[in-house]
Amino acid sequence: MTILVTGGAGFIGSHLCDRLLEMGERVLCLDNFNDYYDPKLKEANIREAKENPSFNLVRGDILDRELVEEIFSNYRIEKVAHLAAIAGVRPSILSPQRYIDTDVKGTVNLLEVSRRYNIKNFIFGSSSSVYGIKEKITFNEENPTDRQISPYAAAKKSAELFCRVYHHLYEMPITILRFFTVYGPRQRPDMAIRKFTELMMNGKPIQIFGDGTSKRDYTYIGDIIDGVFNALQRKFDFEIINLGDSKIIELKELVAIISEELGIEPKVEQLPPQPGDVPITYADIGKAKKLLDYKPKVYIREGIRRFIEWERSNLKDKQC
Repeated sequence: MTILVTGGAGFIGSHLCDRLLEMGERVLCLDNFNDYYDPKLKEANIREAKENPSFNLVRGDILDRELVEEIFSNYRIEKVAHLAAIAGVRPSILSPQRYIDTDVKGTVNLLEVSRRYNIKNFIFGSSSSVYGIKEKITFNEENPTDRQISPYAAAKKSAELFCRVYHHLYEMPITILRFFTVYGPRQRPDMAIRKFTELMMNGKPIQIFGDGTSKRDYTYIGDIIDGVFNALQRKFDFEIINLGDSKIIELKELVAIISEELGIEPKVEQLPPQPGDVPITYADIGKAKKLLDYKPKVYIREGIRRFIEWERSNLKDKQC
């Protein structure tokens, strides 16, 4: 039996592939290596996985229905971890159609083929952005999710609704995991921690949108992978589960931690707040603890320290 990981060469996907291979699973990675960021970074993400005989790579798009059909007919796919997506809140405002195509239509493609092949477990990687603007600080899975403020968030919410419909119509076992600001080694270059770190290391100014008081629940990649892996080992009828750290950090505090760990004083450019950005995210992870034995272990300073170590090691490899 094989586990299909869509977006398997990306940040979260490649880490999940590594964990599954470590645990003796057979993995099929489907990724289109698009140009959202340098595809060479994705190639580097799966360099070691490609050496494992239990790893198979298919270069292609979840929008290619014939390809998806071919994968399910050629491999004995038992479970799906659907992580492929066009990410990013701000870019979605400029190109909303891309998000509708990949994040919604691509998800429906996978759901449709998965239900016909009687998949035993379908995991959908969603986002804390579906909560949108909230009056309550803590984000609970039972909270209303009808106030998204970006096309990215709206696309993720739409995909969640299709997951619910497919469970209702076909009794597909589906688990939706809402990720809260994941960071760590292999992080996308457009994400704050990596961007700030690289700019500071190169003596360049960093841009802060707003007054620096926006708050995020930053979650280390290893903790997220623990949650996804445990969800794959269980079979729920239908569940929505937050995966976060359940601690909040202000943006200006985040910058200070990165600065301290690097030993570099940041040069800061203050810019107006950006449309689509929510002021706070804060995960209630009680459900994840109960259903997935989920226990975040790496707190923000240690996580940033590990990321910086990886970044420096990565830089040395490029120079060799």
